[in-house]
Amino acid sequence: MSKITFIGAGSTVFAKNVLGDVMMTPALQEFEIALHDIDPVRLQDSENMLNNLKATSGSRCRIVSYPDRREALRGAKYVVNAIQVGGYDPCTITDFEIPKKFGLRQTIADTLGIGGIFRNLRTIPVMLEFAKDIREVCPDAWFFNYTNPMAVLTNVMNTDGGVKTVGLCHSVQACIPHLFKPLGLDMEGVQAKIAGINHMAWLLEVTKDGVDLYPEIKRRAAERQKEKHNDMVRYELMFRFGYYVTESSEHNAEYHPYFIKRNYPELIERYNIPLDEYPRRCIRQIERWKTMREELVNNKNIEHTRSHEYASYMMEAMETNNPFRIGGNVMNTGLITNLPKEACVEVTCLVDRNGVTPTYVGDLPPQLAALNRTNINTQLLTIEAARTRKKEHIYHAAMLDPHTSAELSIDDIVAMCDAMIEAHGDWLPKFH
Repeated sequence: MSKITFIGAGSTVFAKNVLGDVMMTPALQEFEIALHDIDPVRLQDSENMLNNLKATSGSRCRIVSYPDRREALRGAKYVVNAIQVGGYDPCTITDFEIPKKFGLRQTIADTLGIGGIFRNLRTIPVMLEFAKDIREVCPDAWFFNYTNPMAVLTNVMNTDGGVKTVGLCHSVQACIPHLFKPLGLDMEGVQAKIAGINHMAWLLEVTKDGVDLYPEIKRRAAERQKEKHNDMVRYELMFRFGYYVTESSEHNAEYHPYFIKRNYPELIERYNIPLDEYPRRCIRQIERWKTMREELVNNKNIEHTRSHEYASYMMEAMETNNPFRIGGNVMNTGLITNLPKEACVEVTCLVDRNGVTPTYVGDLPPQLAALNRTNINTQLLTIEAARTRKKEHIYHAAMLDPHTSAELSIDDIVAMCDAMIEAHGDWLPKFH
């Protein structure tokens, strides 16, 4: 029996989406679904939920929980990763509260900036342990990474880990709906071309019946921008740089030096920026789980409709050889010609029995490539810090981060990094 392994299976809602999709896919019915999580209670919750779903759906998939990660991976054909190292308490709290003491405010802190750097540094060693197991017990497996920071972790798994890895993010799928619906535009028949890096990929072309829709998009966006709404940062970037960016305004507010500034507090109000947004979401999710758990975990009548998550469609394409198109995060093997070859980029990929085949983009418009490179600089220095265990590269990553460097002096950046290292304690490897 072929095996699909889900690491971080205690993410019960996400496991329902991805693995529920698998159970709804005819080509995947003979697979074992192997579940692994370091939290035995959450692991049991997900197993119960999936067994109930198996009964209501009539799926033939076999559901097995594995306390031992290596055994969960043994013989796997596909591995789905959805872990979060350190969780909300203590690590997310640390990511927000320490920088705040230095006057650095954040919104999400899971991709770039000081929060993203340290999320990477505590996650990379864990991911490389996964890679070691995969090389030994399922070396031909495809690794579908859903964990943030997407670009760095996907990069490390491919380069240092030696594992066939593609990073999967919702922002490409959501880009057109998020742009079109509030502007009252019809998505039917729209063609789009998107490329860049994760959370900062660009809607390079958007047409319908050969007509460029950007002029009408910008006209309607200019009208909408006169009132408060939740996408003001992305609109501003589109007006200034010419193109719409895939990831949300709360994310992009902290990827650039323009929006969150102590000396210009009015910008927070002007662009409707939700500071400390991610901790609020975490608290809401923790509270919601208390009531959701019963209706999800022990619901004998649970049902599922196949979601828009890429994973099951990719597995189906690889099994049946019916091609499927995704926006995937892959290494830049000459795909985007004015971004570094060491970078992980987000481009259209074709999935079939050959695996994941990325498509060639060429040069991005120069201003977009320049914005991407500001983020890639910090990503690559974070990887260097993880590889060498040298504190100086943590400092370099932070000093090159657009938002951090716009707010703090060099001395304060170094002091903040030292405070973050100390506060993380054993969640990090030792740096020298």
